[in-house]
Parts: sequence; structure tokens; C-alpha cells
Amino acid sequence: MWPCGGRRQRRLGGIALLLVVLWLLLRRYYPCLLPVVSEPCENAVLLRFNWSELTPLGLWGRTLGLQTENSQFLLEGMPFRIFGGSMHYFRVPREYWEDRMLKMKACGLNTLTTYVPWNLHEKERGKFDFSKNLDLRAFLSLAAKNGLWVILRPGPYICSEWDLGGLPSWLLQDPEMQLRTTYKGFTEAVDAYFDHLMRVVVPLQYKKGGPIIAVQVENEYGSYAKDPNYMTYVKMALLNRGIVELLMTSDNKNGLSFGLVEGALATVNFQKLEPGLLKYLDTVQKDQPKMVMEYWTGWFDNWGGPHYVFDADEMVNTVASILKTGASINLYMFHGGTNFGFMNGALEADEYKSDVTSYDYDAVLTEAGDYTSKFFKLRQLFSMVIGQPLPLPPMIESKASYGAILLHQYISLWDVLPALLQPIKSEFPVNMENLHLNDSIGQPYGYVLYETVIFGGGHLHTRDHVRDRAQVFVNTMYVGELDYNTVELSIPEGQQGFRQLRLLVENRGRVNYGLALNEQRKGLIGDVFLNKTPLRNFKIYSLEMKPAFMKSLQRVSGWSTVPDYFVGPAFFRGRLWIEQQPQDTFLKLQGWEKGVVFVNGQNLGRYWKIGPQETLYLPGPWLRRGGNEIVIFEERTAGRIIQSVDIPYLGRTQYVD
Repeated sequence: MWPCGGRRQRRLGGIALLLVVLWLLLRRYYPCLLPVVSEPCENAVLLRFNWSELTPLGLWGRTLGLQTENSQFLLEGMPFRIFGGSMHYFRVPREYWEDRMLKMKACGLNTLTTYVPWNLHEKERGKFDFSKNLDLRAFLSLAAKNGLWVILRPGPYICSEWDLGGLPSWLLQDPEMQLRTTYKGFTEAVDAYFDHLMRVVVPLQYKKGGPIIAVQVENEYGSYAKDPNYMTYVKMALLNRGIVELLMTSDNKNGLSFGLVEGALATVNFQKLEPGLLKYLDTVQKDQPKMVMEYWTGWFDNWGGPHYVFDADEMVNTVASILKTGASINLYMFHGGTNFGFMNGALEADEYKSDVTSYDYDAVLTEAGDYTSKFFKLRQLFSMVIGQPLPLPPMIESKASYGAILLHQYISLWDVLPALLQPIKSEFPVNMENLHLNDSIGQPYGYVLYETVIFGGGHLHTRDHVRDRAQVFVNTMYVGELDYNTVELSIPEGQQGFRQLRLLVENRGRVNYGLALNEQRKGLIGDVFLNKTPLRNFKIYSLEMKPAFMKSLQRVSGWSTVPDYFVGPAFFRGRLWIEQQPQDTFLKLQGWEKGVVFVNGQNLGRYWKIGPQETLYLPGPWLRRGGNEIVIFEERTAGRIIQSVDIPYLGRTQYVD
């Protein structure tokens, strides 16, 4: 027989071995349950959740999800803090999604947040698109693969400096429409959209083995707050369709108390950490964890203004201060991306200001996904807080300078009209959204041309019915521009007989924030007067410039060699030849005035000589070896060449106050 002490030693040894085995199993299958205590953070336990190491066998026991208890988050019953970063799949080429996620991980983040844009997923009423760059399921699954949890912000309103805050423009066909309320016409449309969206989202929730740990109810409703029943409606619309994870709201300080809804955690948005700001959360909800849903790492730009930047040291010091309070944080934006096409939003406070194409935002990563000083400063901070080594940052992709590109052919808009476009005839001017187009959902974006007959000249007055900017022509002669500030022009007298008066109206982007959402119809929204008489009997041409139109444009006859000097509106085309594997580049349009650029059918967005933005981002995946077709729609003064450069220029900088 073994002596008693030997049995005790064997028993202790067996227990020690069992503990080692259990620890190894936890490390292999449940790394999310292994806490790492952080020294720099006061009274805070931080956890690393490594999603990529979870196997299907490790998913069966995950039932609790993200919870709140005693002023802290719990995930699967263990203390957890959210270190998040915003990145929008619809602003980043699909080929680069994973690269940006790996950079999030390398910065020390554990959570990705994204909005969901209704106006892209349901461009036409009843027709839903979750394919290609809009494949939300693929995006969220890729986040899971790369070890990132997800906070989903499905709207229906998202703000985001995006046209109409992500709401589809066809909602505005209803003259009585009340957006973001329980108005029946709005809620019926939301219900139909959520029916489809939630089929994608629900299976990707944490409790079903997916990465989604929280879902936001609407967005910054406290700054709108037109209907006290609306937030409850949105909450129930989510719950009734199978959302089971933690609900959150998101507001700035002034909107916090007006954006609450029972059963959802209130979070706050800001850039400068005012004294007592986080403690203010305690006044609207007691004993709940503090979360900064949007810590603004930079700011967006408007045409005609500066390129805003936010000091990197000030930003990182503020993030450190937030973390020292024990709060969770989401960096808005970690990576901004681009407002490709006509999707930029606008502001309307004292005056209307449309946003530029770039959504660089002076964020942690640049518009093209490159590192900034903010990235490395934040990486150092998060590394100290987490207390363990972070993944190495991925290599950055080199950028190409393909040099000068000659635009050698052009065709006037006036020559395109009879060849490609059938006008809508109307006695009265019709706004874009109510044009009988696209299966009766109207025209959402781009330009619209209004043409009528006049018999002489005189005083033209819009009575502020132009949205947003109109070029005025008599026949093909340019007369001037009309917009919010210029509402009248003198039309010159001509020879006896009728002449064509043409108004080429651009929708520069719908307002995405504030109380004016219901007034965002575009084109001519009312009568225009000549000598105090309203104009009548219009031919209306839709210039949405969709892919089918751009393809037809290439085949139309009438393209000519560009002369030494030519004034638009006109389309210009040239070819970029690439010998090697295509790389990202930036197009500089010096000498051009205002318009839109298409490359291989992809709409890169708008340019405008008033700045601040001077280059357009052209992603490498949108190029191909060999010939690449470039088409430019120029409203006025055209150059002969554009430059492909390897460095962006977003304009003169101004620090955010």
C-alpha cells in the first residue's frame, strides 16, 4: 500500500494535471473566456475575444450574449469591454473588406460597427439587393472569421453623411410623407424592408453562432424626436422579427433624453470629452455600462469648405481618458471610405452644403486604407490597455501613378438627347422623385433636364424652386446658374420666333441630418416664372447615368475629336492602358470645372473645382490589365487630360475646433 502522503501527492498531481488540461481546452476552444487584466485601466477587467479560434464545437454553449450588469458589460457571463471601430461595407470595395478588418485587429479593436443603407438595398420599391458589394451576410461572416464582434446599426435611418440618411428617395413620392414617424406610409415601407433585411441578420446573431452582439434601434432620434411612439415601433419591429441580442440607442448629449426607448441601452456620441459628459449618462439610466457609440476621430467635408482634420494627439488623449473611466468605445470612423456615385449627403443649417465624394474623414485609416499616425498611436494605447501583443499590421498596398490620360473624344449632351433619351411630357414641372420612371419609383439621383419653349426674353425667377443647382440655356447658349442663393436671371431677347429654354438641374445630395428630411425632393419642385408667368409644357429628360445608359453612350454615333477649347455640358472619353497588375490610384482633374467620372462603368463620384477635394479615389480592383475606359460628364469647362497620381489631395486643411 502507498503511504497516505503519497496518495495526497498523487491526488494533488492529478488535480494539477486536470487543471492544465482544462486550461488548454479553454485556450483552444473557448479563448473568449480567458480574461486578461489590464494595468493602465482603473478598476477595469478587459477581455480578448478571439473569434477566429472558435470552432463549431465551441459554439453550442453560447447562450447568454452581451448583457449589462452593475455598470459593466458581460459576454457569456464574463466581464467584457467593447473596443469598436466603424467601417461601412458600402463605402469600401468588397475586395478590401478583409484588409480593413485585419487592420482593425492589429489596432487592438475587438468589435466592428456598420450601418445598413436602406436606399442601396431597396433601390426600387419591392426589389431587394444583397449581392456583390451589398452582400451583408458575407461582410458580417468575414468579420467573424477575422475575430471581430459586430454591433449592427440597421436604421432604417442612418444619417452617416449619406443621401437622405439612407432612406430611399421613392418614399418622397407621397406628398404627405412623414419620415421617421409612425405615419402609415412610412411604417409599411419599413416593415417590408425589415422583413427582408432581418432574414439576413437574424441567423448571424451571437446566440445563433454569429458575430452580432448588439443591434442599434434607429439612429440619433433624440435630435429629431417628432413622434413619441416611433422608437417603440422600431424596437418592436426588430424584436418581432427575431432580434434577441442587446439593443442600444445612440445620441449626442442634447438628444440623449429624447432618444431613449425602454429596453435599450443608451449610448452617447461626441468628439470632445466635456467634464461630466459620461456621468450625464447616469441621469438618464442608472447602473448601466457607459458606451461611446460614436467617438468622432475626424470630420467630413463640404464642397467649398476646407478639408477638416482632427489633431492625432488630442484624439488619442481623449480616447485614453474615456478608457480610464472604464467605458467602452467605438471609433467613428476607423475607416471612412468613399461616397461613390451620387450617394453623398448634405447639411442644411444656415445654408445648404453638399458633402464631397471622399469620406476620408481624417479617420484612423485613410480613404484608400493606408495607416495614419492615429493608427499607430491608438495601437500603442490599446496594446498597453489589453496587456498582450497585438497582431502585426498588414502590409499596405502600393499606389500607382499612371501619368497623363488623354480624353480624346467628346459628344455634346444636346447630341445625346435625341439618340438615347425619350422625354417625359408634362404641362407642369415635375420633381425627380415623381417622374414616371424606373417602374414608377421616380429618379433618385443625378441630373434632370427641363425643356420648354419661350417667345422672347425677360426676367426668369425660380421662387426658390430649384433643387439644387440649375444651369440655364437658351437653345444651346449658356445663360447662367440658379441655386439657393441665385433665384433670378435675365434671359436675353432674341430674334423673332420660338426658342428652347433649358434648365439642367443637378441633385447635389439630399440632406441627411436635421428636421428638413421631408423636404428633400429634387429637380424643379414648383413653378419657374418668366416675366411673372409660370412656364408650362415641359419635355423632361432623366439623366440618372445608370450603367445601362453609360453602356449605350459608348455605342452612340457622334463622338468627335476634342477641339482645343470646348464648353459643356458634354461627355468626354479616353483610355487608361495598364501593363501590370492594377493598383489603386487617384485621378486629378486640374483644368476641369464640375462633373462626374466613370471608369469601366463604375461611378467614382463628383468633382468640382471649388474644392476642397482635388483627387478622386480609383480602387485597383475596378481596373484591369489592358484598356480601361474613362468617361467624364463635364458641365462646363473641360480640360484635355486628367492625371493619375499616387498621392491623394483632399484640399487645404483646417483643424476641427
